[in-house]
Amino acid sequence: MSEFKGSTLMITGGTGSFGNTVLKHFLTTDIGEIRIFSRDEKKQDDMRHDLQAKFPEYASKVKFYVGDIRNAQSIKDAMWGVDYVFHAAALKQVPSCEFFPMEAVRTNVIGTDNMLHAAIDCGVKRVVCLSTDKAAYPINAMGISKAMMEHVIFANARVAAERGGTVICCTRYGNVMCSRGSVIPLFIDQIKAGKPITITDPNMTRFLMNLDEAVELVKFAFTHANPGDLFIQKADASTIGVLAQAVQKLFGETGTQIIGTRHGEKLYETLMTREECLRAEDMGDYYRVAADSRDLNYDKFVVNGSVHTEADESYTSHNTNLLDVDGTVAKLMTTDYVKEQLLKN
Repeated sequence: MSEFKGSTLMITGGTGSFGNTVLKHFLTTDIGEIRIFSRDEKKQDDMRHDLQAKFPEYASKVKFYVGDIRNAQSIKDAMWGVDYVFHAAALKQVPSCEFFPMEAVRTNVIGTDNMLHAAIDCGVKRVVCLSTDKAAYPINAMGISKAMMEHVIFANARVAAERGGTVICCTRYGNVMCSRGSVIPLFIDQIKAGKPITITDPNMTRFLMNLDEAVELVKFAFTHANPGDLFIQKADASTIGVLAQAVQKLFGETGTQIIGTRHGEKLYETLMTREECLRAEDMGDYYRVAADSRDLNYDKFVVNGSVHTEADESYTSHNTNLLDVDGTVAKLMTTDYVKEQLLKN
């Protein structure tokens, strides 16, 4: 943690699942200060009391700022003195964004732009932004807003790099197991209530990551990023049918009920497009997709011979390693939430 020694880290949307996991990773290190920026004062108060109860010797490291990334002034006021930013604030629920697409635009697109301008103006050293697999070949409002968010990130990264200032990069990952609004806690609640699990489509596939892996991806991006880089973790996946079987293997059989896909849902998700695969660098557990550094003067670029604009296939939850029931059970057991719920069972 030497790069964070004595530094100030801001987490936007810091009271969410990701923010809580970041605190677990950083609180007891030599970091100087962690700023939690969010619009929910109740969650901030709950987090404050929890820290004071469990980590009284470290709780003073955490400072709370009530604000909204939609309000440019509120994020700029909180940004002064910050060295690094992990940007997690977002509207993430696919169905709600379908019904309120402009709310997704205001938070995910305009809010991100506000945050990045504040970071650049305040001299922040590095910003890591969190995106989603739904931004690749998007078909729903949430994914489209996140795709636009990525383009806002890359445009600001280019400007910041030209000025020799803030290094801005992006991470993209799949479903984070047991995060707010995700399906696994719903399955567990349904089983505990003695109800059948509701499945949209048993053949639907989704990438599976735990919260610790999400934080490790952000830390890897922080350490290795050049301006405008996109980082993607290689991830396993499972079908929703197999996931339902795995949850029931742990918590009990209550049957399943197929309810059909929700608004804006895909059969499978894409973490890296065919176009991105062509210029991706394999870094072991991660891929780095470098920024397109060309400007608008295309006359400078002369191509001889054939032109390749995309790879043979994209990297999706259909063609990655698909886990069986036992493999999915093992993956579920890497989450604190599932282990805690089993103790309560």
